[in-house]
Amino acid sequence: MTDLPVRGVLRRSAGWVGAAIWFLCQVILIAWATLAIYYSNLPWAALRLPMAIAFAAFAIWAIWLSGRRRRRMSAVLVALYLGVIAWWIFIPPSHDRPWRPEVAVMPRAFIDGDRVRITGVRNFTYRTRDDFTVRYEEREVSLSHLTGIDFYVSYWSVGPVGHTFLSFIFDNALPLSISIETRPEVGEGFDPIASLFKQFELIYVVGDEHDLVGVRTNYRRETVYLYRLNSSAFDARRLLLIYLARINQLADRPEFYHLLTNSCTINIIRYANAAGRKGSFDIRHLFNGLIDDYLYASGRVDTSLPFDELRRRSLINQAAQAADDAPDFSERIRAGLPARR
Repeated sequence: MTDLPVRGVLRRSAGWVGAAIWFLCQVILIAWATLAIYYSNLPWAALRLPMAIAFAAFAIWAIWLSGRRRRRMSAVLVALYLGVIAWWIFIPPSHDRPWRPEVAVMPRAFIDGDRVRITGVRNFTYRTRDDFTVRYEEREVSLSHLTGIDFYVSYWSVGPVGHTFLSFIFDNALPLSISIETRPEVGEGFDPIASLFKQFELIYVVGDEHDLVGVRTNYRRETVYLYRLNSSAFDARRLLLIYLARINQLADRPEFYHLLTNSCTINIIRYANAAGRKGSFDIRHLFNGLIDDYLYASGRVDTSLPFDELRRRSLINQAAQAADDAPDFSERIRAGLPARR
């Protein structure tokens, strides 16, 4: 008999938890569809906000306020919701937009045995963050001379979220940086919420370190760390070939950037897995401002130093600002870094 009250409490508690979860799911579904309408490709931009508000208001009324008509209104809402999903699915990515000059040229790779020729390599000269000389180049590298990979973490504001990109290191050529980014149009800036709703195409910016690193340290005033990965030359070559294949895929067929599924760190980890990385998903792959801690914990960077000391020595802003336009920029930003192990 004494178990009956306990069972009753457990049943009520389970009911409350289930109701709370179902309520949260409904809120998330309404919020997603509302934002999908707001960030849609509706040609009349002024109608997007009113339509989004109208959908949200109808959804709230149909689910919670329609009384006896709830079942019929819920069916109408489901039909509308499926319509929004179908509309959103068929929003196409494009290569044909008024792109900002920093992302106006899609790179392409031509592989002939050991020889790799890459077009559309960015090497701008900056006077300020918004005043620069546009210059795209062609680079040729040899896979047999690829010796390692360096990992960059760049912060707009130091915290759990940042931007990550790689430089591939050669023993007979300058490092080649590849940064997975959004492709904003003229007048656009990055918006993390909008990036979840097909608002930005994806681009792999291939560039000289003086550009891709220097613009962040010297002109955007981001905080940038450089870590030397403990990768073999063989693994570095496998990873570069995966990157080059993706670069060509994007040149042939555009894709949308997505903050959670098709972004910088997520793709780096995905391609590292394809190149032979051993390890499972880690929450620091999403909160990529903490990725250097993950690299240290997994032994992918020098662990002979305490992590705080490694991080202090890996901050390159001062060295990059001192090097500025120097032809040995890449060498100077690496001065004082722990050697690759």
